[in-house]
Amino acid sequence: MAAKKKKSAPAKKSKAKPAAKQAAKIAKKPAKKAQAVAKKAKPAPSKAAKPVKAAAKPAKAKPAPIKAAKPAKAEKPTLAKTVKRAASKVAQIVAAAALKVLDADAGRPAPAFELTDEKGEHVSSSELAGKPYLLYFYPKDDTPGCTKEACDIRDNFGRFGQQGLRVLGVSPDSEKSHAKFGKKYGLPFTLLSDPDKALANAYGVWGLKNNYGKEYMGIVRSSFLVGADGLIKKAYRGVRVDGHVDAILEDSKELL
Repeated sequence: MAAKKKKSAPAKKSKAKPAAKQAAKIAKKPAKKAQAVAKKAKPAPSKAAKPVKAAAKPAKAKPAPIKAAKPAKAEKPTLAKTVKRAASKVAQIVAAAALKVLDADAGRPAPAFELTDEKGEHVSSSELAGKPYLLYFYPKDDTPGCTKEACDIRDNFGRFGQQGLRVLGVSPDSEKSHAKFGKKYGLPFTLLSDPDKALANAYGVWGLKNNYGKEYMGIVRSSFLVGADGLIKKAYRGVRVDGHVDAILEDSKELL
């Protein structure tokens, strides 16, 4: 008879599996705890930032209303001011009267004349009627004082023209001397020859002169403003050349 096979002993269960499982369980526990903590810690909801409000528009400054200035009240004239004004007017009248007394020529008719000029042409007072003119007497052509006076008038001749004032120079020199004198200095006005001193005597400018102690007869430098009406408005006797032209032009504004 065949020999009976011996039954093999059941293999003992390995204790390795349970050890691995146990290790896995232990490993899972902290992971689960971490997940639980993570679940509990909910992220704080992020609040949307509020939009920044636009800066308020600057308030428009209203211009302050302009108040119309009140018209100044007319100051009532006091007695002192009235007296002062009256005194001023009286002073002006007295000054004007004194001027007439001092200037004996003012207001009298200008002497009539007919003389020849530097061109040999006749010039008469009747031709000048209706227009104002300056008649100035000087001693002699081409002398220092007379040359300065003539050149001052020349340099301001335009101002005489603006006032419609004709200028005529008079001396005892001849026509030929006048022509030479006028050409040399470019004199733009008329020069009248009065060799007989007829016009000089009529105006009272031929008289006794004194120069360095020496007396002699000659022309006393003088000027006369004559109005369009033929009357003498102002006389200038014993003229000093400096400033004379300006004085004539200022006076002519008021007198002519």
